[in-house]
Amino acid sequence: MTTFDSKQKPAQRDWHKADIKAALEKAGVKSLRQLSLDHGFSCVVASRAICNPEKGRIRSMERIIADKLSKRPEEIWPSRYPDQ
Repeated sequence: MTTFDSKQKPAQRDWHKADIKAALEKAGVKSLRQLSLDHGFSCVVASRAICNPEKGRIRSMERIIADKLSKRPEEIWPSRYPDQ
């Protein structure tokens, strides 16, 4: 039996990558690849922004994703914006 730990790690407050992808799809984004290309990035930048923050932050793509969802980046990834 598992128990619920009410003290979440910071990354657990972040939206799950599947939730971000689903929200983007609902907002009319066909694919992360196309979102990246539409904004002049290589085809993997949006995916990296969502999934792999340790491999280099891409704040501009985080902002693009947040704008598509009518959110601020710190609402989606609070662990990445601790000073906000």
